[in-house]
Amino acid sequence: MNVTLWGTRGSLAAPGPETMRYGGNTSCVEVRAAGRLLVLDAGTGIRRLGDTIERDVGRVDVLLTHLHMDHIQGLGFFEPLFWPDCEVHVWGPSSTTMSLHDRLTRYLSPPLFPVRLRDLACNLQLHDVVPLRSFSIGEVEIQTRLVCHPGPTVGYRIECGGASMTYLPDHEPALGAEDYLGEHDWIPGIDLAEGVDLLIHDAQWSAEEYPRYVGWGHSSLPQALDFAAAAGVKKLIPFHHDPTHSDEMLDRLFDEQEGSRELPFELVRAAEGAVFRLPGG
Repeated sequence: MNVTLWGTRGSLAAPGPETMRYGGNTSCVEVRAAGRLLVLDAGTGIRRLGDTIERDVGRVDVLLTHLHMDHIQGLGFFEPLFWPDCEVHVWGPSSTTMSLHDRLTRYLSPPLFPVRLRDLACNLQLHDVVPLRSFSIGEVEIQTRLVCHPGPTVGYRIECGGASMTYLPDHEPALGAEDYLGEHDWIPGIDLAEGVDLLIHDAQWSAEEYPRYVGWGHSSLPQALDFAAAAGVKKLIPFHHDPTHSDEMLDRLFDEQEGSRELPFELVRAAEGAVFRLPGG
């Protein structure tokens, strides 16, 4: 299983050298396993990903965690959507009143976008994700859970050939609690991440910033580290960097955490273009 980061920010960062090392595009991750191409979220990073996909790919599966703009604003610029011989499956949560199709139509239509869903050249198929229900894409097994973030939001656990990863880019399991790790089984999303080879988890705030944003649906870096330790993961990639955090500030935040605690997993700083090869799959 190969995992590539194409967008690592919570919203677009201002262009400039201070954002070049970690990147300035919004959430998008490529996963290739058992001959399948999965795209996790459709932030602005998906445009660059689309430019690298081979023309004869045949099928692409896009898994959306939720429909906030920073996670879908690149969808209309995804090149395979305009290939008549390509099958594009989009998976994502419905709301209590609207299907995924109806929700996406509100974005991919005038006045927000000039091209409507029905006008896309590809063979487009939409799937409403049902939390707690697993599904398969070829040999790739996928589990879903609702996570703590405003609006219908799901996390994904992906397994194939003995390799496993979990994607929780927008998640606030602490939700204001100082000690949210007391009852392990009650930590939101913990079973989705338990024991995985790779966890990509929201870490938007510093510890000092978090109290000002309780309930916004994002974690501080220390909370992400605590969550990963509780889940017993092998590798953690803190994700969804705040757009106001420069490379220098992110370096400082990571250095402080690595210097102040023993980590029972490998910590990797999320930077666009990074590729991770997981064993098996």
